[in-house]
Amino acid sequence: MALGIEAIIFDCDGTLVDSEVPGLDVLYEQATLLGVRITREEAHAEFRGKSMAWCVESIGQRLAQRPPDFNAEFTARVREATATRFREGLNPMPGALALVARLQRPYCIATNGPREKAELTLSLTGLLPWFENRIFSAYEVGHFKPAPGLFLHAARAMGAAPEHCAVVEDSLPGIQAGLAAGMQVFSLCQPETVPAEMAGRIRSIGSLAELDGVLHG
Repeated sequence: MALGIEAIIFDCDGTLVDSEVPGLDVLYEQATLLGVRITREEAHAEFRGKSMAWCVESIGQRLAQRPPDFNAEFTARVREATATRFREGLNPMPGALALVARLQRPYCIATNGPREKAELTLSLTGLLPWFENRIFSAYEVGHFKPAPGLFLHAARAMGAAPEHCAVVEDSLPGIQAGLAAGMQVFSLCQPETVPAEMAGRIRSIGSLAELDGVLHG
C-alpha cells in the first residue's frame, strides 16, 4: 500500500465532509414520517454509501400503499430537507483542509451524489476552492458505486492508471468499487464493519491526518 500512488480519488460525504450522519438522519426521519418501521441504526447501516435511487426504492417497497409517483416526489422532499439541514451547520472532516492543501499529486472527488449536493457541502465547509473542476458525479458518469465505472472514469480524467490510484472511502460500497477498479483503497470505516474478504486488501486509517502522514511522511 501507498506505493506508486500518482492520483488520489476521494469520496465526499463522510470522507471529506461530515455530512453522512446528518444526511442519513434526514432520510431516516422522512421515512418514519411515512410510517416506515425502521430504527435510526438500521437506516444508517442499510443506506450508508448507497445511491439515493436505491435508498428510495428500498423505502418505497416498505409502504403498504405506494403512490405511482412516489420515487420522484420522495427524492425531491429528501433533497430539500437535506440541503436545509446542511445549511444549519456543516463541518469538514478533521484534517481534510490540511490534507488537500498539501497534496501535490492530481486528486479529485468521485461521489454517488449529484453535483449540486457535492458543491453545496464543499462550499459550506470551505473545501470547494480546492475541488473546482475536480468533481465527478455518478449521475453524470452513469455508474454508481459499488460498480467500478465511476472510479475508472475519474482515473482516466486524471491520466492515471487504476493501479496507481488511491481511493479514500468511508463506506463498503465505495471500498467495493475501489477494489473492483484495481485501485489502492484507504478505508475510514470502523475495521470491524469491513468483511474479512475485503479487510486484507485495503488499508484502514483512523483519520485523514493519518493518511496525510502516509502520503507525506
